[in-house]
Amino acid sequence: MPKVLTPAQSEQYHDQGHLSPLRAFGETEAVAYRARLEESERQHGPLAVGKSGSKTHVLFTWADEIVRCPALLDAIEDLIGPDILVYQLTMWIKPANDDAIVDWHQDASYFGLEPHEHVTAWVALSHATSEAGCVRVIPGSQRSGQLHHSVRQGRARNMLPRGQSISEDFDTANAVEMPLRPGEFSLHHTLAVHGSEPNRSNDRRIGLGISYIPARVRFTGQTRLSAKVVRGADRFDHFDPEPSPKHDFDDEARAAHERISRAYFSSKEELAKRYA
Repeated sequence: MPKVLTPAQSEQYHDQGHLSPLRAFGETEAVAYRARLEESERQHGPLAVGKSGSKTHVLFTWADEIVRCPALLDAIEDLIGPDILVYQLTMWIKPANDDAIVDWHQDASYFGLEPHEHVTAWVALSHATSEAGCVRVIPGSQRSGQLHHSVRQGRARNMLPRGQSISEDFDTANAVEMPLRPGEFSLHHTLAVHGSEPNRSNDRRIGLGISYIPARVRFTGQTRLSAKVVRGADRFDHFDPEPSPKHDFDDEARAAHERISRAYFSSKEELAKRYA
């Protein structure tokens, strides 16, 4: 039996490749999480929290709590089953009145996972409005399969890792926006084509992109990578387990993050060659 998604919501996700808005937690709790994030920035620097952009849940207790949010996991379970791992967490922070974009891309091109069952939950800690550059997605684009990505010269400042984006021709005329209030989240399929425009608002746009996978999914490269079990069990052993931080950015958390990130980023060059 489904936990939270209606049959119509599940059908939309599988047919259109996206679903929003859903609520993870209340706006008051979102404000509190944002305050903890920004306190981490003050204490340890923005680079430690956002610009490193990877596996933030290994470093900070507030991120570890968010990836385990029951409302998030209930929706994910309805789509991929009860044995759920977090493969990645990326901070998507756009400063106020900033020109940076997230160019059109597919998450699958960055992760090298099979089968293509990874779901991204995009969790808002601020207002992600059209003006603020909320996520845009092309409905049904996940049915096109993996598209070619490359570094595109002469584009606007692109927040994507390595600056890669889709280089094939595709139609963006039917793209839809997924605006969110603080504490809400959207879901999109790993092959769904999506991106976002600049933040023209007077506040930061703060979101967490959480990559959830069923335990049966595996990494197709040669490197042994890690993931965190957040519901159910891992009966497949495709990934090394990831620890939860006891305290924000303590020595143990930083050592674990350095070790895990080194393995993760060592796999990126292989993937870049595969999809280039």
